[in-house]
Amino acid sequence: MSFLLKTIIQSILILIPLTFLNLALAQENIKIAVGEWPPYISEDQKHNGVIAHIMTDVFKELGINASIHFLPWSRTYADASNGLYAATGVWMHKTNREKDFIYSDAVLTEKFVFFHKRTFKFGWGSIDDLKELTLGGINASSYGPEFDKALTQGELVMNRVIRPQQNFKMLLHNRIDIFPFEINVGQAVLKEHLTLIEQEEITYHPKAYLNNESFVLFPKSLQGSIELQLKFNKQLKEFREDGRYESYFNNFKQGLYDKSE
Repeated sequence: MSFLLKTIIQSILILIPLTFLNLALAQENIKIAVGEWPPYISEDQKHNGVIAHIMTDVFKELGINASIHFLPWSRTYADASNGLYAATGVWMHKTNREKDFIYSDAVLTEKFVFFHKRTFKFGWGSIDDLKELTLGGINASSYGPEFDKALTQGELVMNRVIRPQQNFKMLLHNRIDIFPFEINVGQAVLKEHLTLIEQEEITYHPKAYLNNESFVLFPKSLQGSIELQLKFNKQLKEFREDGRYESYFNNFKQGLYDKSE
């Protein structure tokens, strides 16, 4: 064998493991796109909030370093669906999202209520009772199958904005009547963005209109999403079975994820 041929073979043998090492390293780092959803996900909270903490720790157990990236919700969806991020969280199930994403198993259960001004006498039993009211909403948000259907069919009037605090301000100025929103997220936004006097002016109806599960979404535009989703679900199941999942929420209830100073 000639010296030149030996040199070429040796070079190839050196490059092959380096190539596979680089591929392995690339697979160990992913980016997750999220929107602000305090107190569950927030750039200002420890570990970016309890749900962000669960997501990153699940991936860490899989040997994957997952970094959290905050974007406006509409851009979060668009950029993730285009494959700029390996995953996005968290989202309510909506059928039309299935064309863009693969859903994980549920990572969060939420309670949605109608916020309203305390002076606004509000009661309801069904969606029919809401038809004469003006609702506030968030861009790109789903409100559950029944509610979304009523919106699509024009049975309900909803003014959508980018940020939830805008809806609370519109409640105060009587520009909308009610604002459907997750109860803990709503209370966190009120404390963050409204004065104590303004907070006192807003309340919510005790009857939940939706108890909802939310999910991590994996873009169909990326080839490895099915495998990543399966691994995530398997590890999340282990977290639930061994009690770790519950421990995150015990810490959450004790305020251990509260805003860092």
